[in-house]
Amino acid sequence: MRKMFITLAATSALALGACQSPAADKVEDQAEAKADVIDEQADAMPEGAAKEATEAKADAVEAAGEEKANAMDDNGEIAPSEVGAPATAPADPAKK
Repeated sequence: MRKMFITLAATSALALGACQSPAADKVEDQAEAKADVIDEQADAMPEGAAKEATEAKADAVEAAGEEKANAMDDNGEIAPSEVGAPATAPADPAKK
């Protein structure tokens, strides 16, 4: 399941890659490469809390790289799609 998620994330990143500057792409690629190394270390570990912590570290490294790349391209502005928020506020049901 985790490998499928990583593959999906990588595919999505490739589709959206043209939206980033070359410098931001480089930052994100470096973070992904570092996260992959950490993830490979986790794969070699026996099941348990240490393996889960190492996987979480890999996820955090990749997320930090994505955030840094996003900040480079949009001066810290965060699009609603980046935080999972709706693009527009939902209508207030009390006003109907």
